[in-house]
Amino acid sequence: MNAVLVAVLLSLVSAVAYAAAAVAQERLASRSSDTGTLRLLADGAWWGAVGLNASAALLHVVALRYGPLTVVQPLGALTLVAAVPMGARIAGRPVSGAEWRGTAFTLAGLAVVLASASGPAPDDALSVPEALVVAGGTASLIGLLSWPGSRPGLRHATASGAASGVASALTQTVTVTATDRSGPLLDVRVVVVALLVAGFAAGGLLLSQTAYRGGLGAPLAVVTLTNPLAAAVIGLVLLGERLRGGPAGVLAALAGAALASWGVVLLSRAAPRPAAPAAPAAPVSVAVPAAPERMSGTEGRSPAGVTPGLGVLVPAAPGPPSPGLAGAAPDSAA
Repeated sequence: MNAVLVAVLLSLVSAVAYAAAAVAQERLASRSSDTGTLRLLADGAWWGAVGLNASAALLHVVALRYGPLTVVQPLGALTLVAAVPMGARIAGRPVSGAEWRGTAFTLAGLAVVLASASGPAPDDALSVPEALVVAGGTASLIGLLSWPGSRPGLRHATASGAASGVASALTQTVTVTATDRSGPLLDVRVVVVALLVAGFAAGGLLLSQTAYRGGLGAPLAVVTLTNPLAAAVIGLVLLGERLRGGPAGVLAALAGAALASWGVVLLSRAAPRPAAPAAPAAPVSVAVPAAPERMSGTEGRSPAGVTPGLGVLVPAAPGPPSPGLAGAAPDSAA
């Protein structure tokens, strides 16, 4: 079987596993928004999501062994195609038209961007100094994005996508170096870069868990958009990859980025919001007939301020009206 075809098939299965993990994380985050990291470690559902992410990551690593970064990374966008309808089905609601349009725009834009950046598989790998510079710059960016402020979901999603993209690019360095027959299997570069991959992969997982607290659609779209872009920057700057088509390729990539960004906006607007609490029912006044006075000299007289035959209006306890009173027209005077 063709090596690129193997990479494509592995990437497809990896995307479905990532989508299932994202849905599981979103449901877990929605019901435990105030749960700390230590409590998550005792939650079996969280470990299930970790297992799905680990399986998807392993498939992704194997795919990078058979295919170039510019082929494997764009296929990660298929996570959106699986996750949006999957999350809607589990939540018991239909996929909205805005979610379908946002998903379509995001995928189309990513396809244009990454098709423009596609090319032959790079035969170069990052050196240890280059890997450390990339790790330091990415860690600084993640720190800025994680700083408290407005729209934390999208900012954490951006940080998660950057961490995952860098982890993928570093993973390719590990696979290329480890499979190089000219040196030892576990040299210094492989060990150092592998440790960086583990750190960024774990950081991306925790950041995505935080991002999904506000919903699945928009954060997942941002992660899917940022991941291949971060990997593409590393490939273009450090691994010798080039945009195809010259200036026309650059314009196509910019147009694709704008299209994908609009898809992210649509998904952000279409994200389900928590239902507002129901307002308490208005008090209902129930007519209670007034008993006539039984004292001597006042028999047959009504208390002051009360019209005979109409009774006293007594406020009832808040709640839904009784079936006998709901929608009933006022009785006519006898």
